Amino acid sequence: MRPLTRLHSDSDFPPSCEALEDPNGLLAVGGDLSAQRLILAYRRGIFPWYEAPQPLLWWTPDPRSVLFPAELHVSNSLRKILRRNGFQLAVDQQFTQVMCACAAARGDGVGTWIDADMVAAYSRLQQQGLAHSIEVMDAAGSLVGGLYGVSLGRVFFGESMFSSVSNASKVAFVALVSILRRADFHMIDCQLESEHLNSLGARTIKRVEFEQRLKQAVDVVTSGDIWELPDTCGGLL
Repeated sequence: MRPLTRLHSDSDFPPSCEALEDPNGLLAVGGDLSAQRLILAYRRGIFPWYEAPQPLLWWTPDPRSVLFPAELHVSNSLRKILRRNGFQLAVDQQFTQVMCACAAARGDGVGTWIDADMVAAYSRLQQQGLAHSIEVMDAAGSLVGGLYGVSLGRVFFGESMFSSVSNASKVAFVALVSILRRADFHMIDCQLESEHLNSLGARTIKRVEFEQRLKQAVDVVTSGDIWELPDTCGGLL
């Protein structure tokens, strides 16, 4: 087994074929969370994921979970929730709060990878217009669900989502897809397979296919004014 690549401030990522099979997709260790490093990573389909006190780890798993916007599945029960119009929606109004809520939502005994350094790093991307959050509020205006991720070209790289009331994260995901459909985005990178995302239409593809699709879409110019939503979830129907 080849040794794991250690990144320095001026070093590039190794080719994805050097990623480990166990743990699946572990590619490199070290480096930093600068905007330059993160953009370089996402353009290659690589993302950071670690649990304190681990060092910074970089991943590119195979297979890869993705959702093509046209394949979004909205169940009858979720459609009824949207029709009730009980959730308010917003974009990029509470980015840091969404990240912190995603960190706090980890109740499975696993340490969160969303630490203060992560929040600061992605907040810098958000200030550059490269990271976005979808916020879902209840009737009183309290944040009850949401998601955040990185947008490059016509690919959205989902990072995490949370829900403090039933279905709020699914409403956030439907809202995200509504934006991406209007802007003709090619795909959403969901990173690792989960039942939650599969229920919304995500599926796995081989890493080599993911990288080919990414290469075709990551440099396509998109407008910065696409990040708008109706005030309430009923407007998504």
